[in-house]
Amino acid sequence: MGASDLSAAKSVMLHRPAARPTVRGPWPVEAVQALLDKPFNDLLFEAQTVHRANFPEGDIELATLLSVKTGGCPENCGYCPQSAEFDTGVKAQKLMEVDEVVRAAQAAKDAGATRFCMGAAWRAPKDRDVEKVAVLVEAVKGLGLQTCATLGMLEPQHAKQLKAAGLDYYNHNLDTAPEYYGDIVDTRTYQDRLDTLGHVRAAGISVCCGGIVGMGETAVHRAGLIAQLANLDPYPESVPINSLVRVPGTPLADADPIDPLDFVRMIAAARITMPKARVRLSAGRQQLGEAVQALCFLAGANSIFYGDKLLVTGNPDVEADVQLLRKLGLEARRTSEQGACA
Repeated sequence: MGASDLSAAKSVMLHRPAARPTVRGPWPVEAVQALLDKPFNDLLFEAQTVHRANFPEGDIELATLLSVKTGGCPENCGYCPQSAEFDTGVKAQKLMEVDEVVRAAQAAKDAGATRFCMGAAWRAPKDRDVEKVAVLVEAVKGLGLQTCATLGMLEPQHAKQLKAAGLDYYNHNLDTAPEYYGDIVDTRTYQDRLDTLGHVRAAGISVCCGGIVGMGETAVHRAGLIAQLANLDPYPESVPINSLVRVPGTPLADADPIDPLDFVRMIAAARITMPKARVRLSAGRQQLGEAVQALCFLAGANSIFYGDKLLVTGNPDVEADVQLLRKLGLEARRTSEQGACA
């Protein structure tokens, strides 16, 4: 090869666009476990490569969560301070009035949020409950915000009713791997959760679905959770990954916290297996600290819950989040987006 040929070859190599990561699937638990077991730097490099290919703008979605009906839930989810079975100091309250919710939603929008999520502590809403929430959805939608709700298990007709009101997303987390689920809650089954997700999909509402780590699960349970999410057809448009907030009075109050780097690994695995999803840092951000959150963004997280409270547990305050994003040179998403899913 002559000098001119060598020069041309180098030019091609230097200017050749980076290969786009292959979207793989379905994901066996073993394949997800292999991801989680990768050397940390290799895993983050792969996750960041996938992230840049699918979210070239690199913006961060800001979502605010409001508890519109707090406490008194008949479920016995071991992590939840709103369960009526546990003495956590959370008192049952009635559904908030429309004007209260609208004020909170407007404040969230003014602070930069583009999605407003409404949570209600029900096992499953009744007809009259859905009628009232539909009014809330319409009111919040009227402010120009994306709307999300988490109300427990849904019947098909209720999902259709919420869709007609303008609901963009419905949150219903799988919590953990199916084989560990019974250790966390036994008042409903894993299939109940999958059925609700099916009703939401059938109604044309986008899915927000993730889980919680730090509940005493093993590494294979964490891999199983990611595999379950990634193998939903299609996978969720929004994937919240929660680090357990240990609330006194709940059965999991004394659970050992997840290693922070293992939490980052979960974010990376979610990004690689669900490349077009918004992967959200959710509950437990307050205990992660800035450095670990920065690693999570590097691993592909591109959404956060934004505000001083998540339902009834603490969250980093708005100014702290603004400062963190500024330090990292990250831009908040300014316009609403209806997530597409491959």
